[in-house]
Parts: sequence; structure tokens; C-alpha cells
Amino acid sequence: MSDADETPLIPEQRRELIVKHLRRESVMSYHQLTALLGVSQMTIRRDIAALEAAGRVLATPGGAKISSRLSVEPSRLEKATLDLIEKDAMAREASRLVRDGMTVFLDAGTTIQAMRPYLDSIADLTVVSNDLAVIGSFLDHPTVDLIALGGRVEKGNQSTVGRLAAMTLRELSVDVAFLSSSSWDLQRGVTTPAESKVDLKKAALAMSSEAVLVAGSSKYGSFGRYRIFGIDEVDLVISDAGLGEAAAASIRDLGTSVVLAEPAEDRAAG
Repeated sequence: MSDADETPLIPEQRRELIVKHLRRESVMSYHQLTALLGVSQMTIRRDIAALEAAGRVLATPGGAKISSRLSVEPSRLEKATLDLIEKDAMAREASRLVRDGMTVFLDAGTTIQAMRPYLDSIADLTVVSNDLAVIGSFLDHPTVDLIALGGRVEKGNQSTVGRLAAMTLRELSVDVAFLSSSSWDLQRGVTTPAESKVDLKKAALAMSSEAVLVAGSSKYGSFGRYRIFGIDEVDLVISDAGLGEAAAASIRDLGTSVVLAEPAEDRAAG
């Protein structure tokens, strides 16, 4: 028997049922939810929009999915070939915030590393990073001053982590911190399955005049065991167009600015 055979539900009850079904199935189409609940597709769309605004589910093309737990951080090798067009768009948008003479923190990750080609013309730039690949990519920059954060090396992500790296960062004053994340959502904020990453990211947030989260839509709606900071604690979120306007509007409601980066025409055409 479907939920459609029961007494008509008020919106709050209906939305709880939607969440219940999504927890069981992970992903469902509007058509499936319409049949289960015996209401119009327009009603289901409104319910999904309300649940997405509350950070409980994510709208997908043709349906919705439940937030998912990230138990293990993907390795750099796994991430290096994913979402290349979206990463380039976000990196290009993030780089527009960098000016001559700035000190910037570049967090570990392939999206942040993609900023490098867009920073060639920035003069007297100081780059602080815990990402070994990012540090290496700036060795040929004509004027950059590089500060590598020491600490325990996490081989899978080619970065330094932990208390020692965070201690060094706390001795610096940063104009803009560009922060990455493999799991983030409206309700839980920026999270990680790796406790070793928490101190450094918190230090970057604390020591920067402006904090920018650069994180793709494919990572939105997932969460790890350890909470680092809330979305409302950063000044700006840069994501790709796949995030969607409904999720972006919910983030803006927290007081955080959002930019959905569009791919460059040549990359989109390619």
C-alpha cells in the first residue's frame, strides 16, 4: 500500500515521508515520489525545494537524493581526473579575488591547484600552502614568495596536515584563504572524514581577513565525521553551476555570498 492510500497529509508530514523514502532508496525520481504520495508533481517539486532549502535533501535532474556520508577521503589520484571543466571555472573565478601584494592561503586540493595558471601576472604575491603540488607549481612564478607549511605528510593527498602545520599558519596574517572540501552541505557545513585536517583548516579560517570556500557541486550534500566550520563562517562560496540556484539561495540566506562559476566558452565547447 502506498502513502497515497492514507489520509491526506499536511506538508510537514508529507516532507518527512519524502525524507524517509530517500533514506531507504538514496535517489528517487519525481515520478516515483508522486506515485508513492498521491500528490501532483508540482507539489512534490515544492516539497523538494523546501527540504533542499532546509539542507535535508538535494534536488537532482528529475528527482532528489539524500545527503550521504563520506567515510574515506578520495586520493589525489582519484580526484585529479574528475570534473575538470568545473574545476577550471571555479579556479578562474577564485583567482579574480587575488591582487598584487597579497598574502593568500591555498588549501590542499586539485581545484585550488587549478588557480595556478591564472596567477601568473600577480606581482609580489605571497603563497602559503600545505599542498606539495601547489608549492611545486609556483616554483617558476617570477615574483612569488612561497611559504610551505611543515607537518606530517599525507601521501594520498600530497599535503601536510596536523598540529605542526596549523601552528605555522597561526603565525601568519593572510589576506584571503582559499579553502577546499570534499564534503559540505547547508546543515553540517564543511566536514571531513580525516581528523588530521581539522586544525589546519580552522587555523586558515581564523588567520584570514577573507575566507573563500571553493568546492564543487558534486561534493555538496555529503558529510564526514568531523565538522570544521559552518557555511555561515566563510565570506564567499565559489561552486560550479551544477549546485543550482535553490541551494545557492539557501546559502545566501545564511549571509554568505555565492558565485556559481560558468565554464569558459572554449572549455565548454571542448
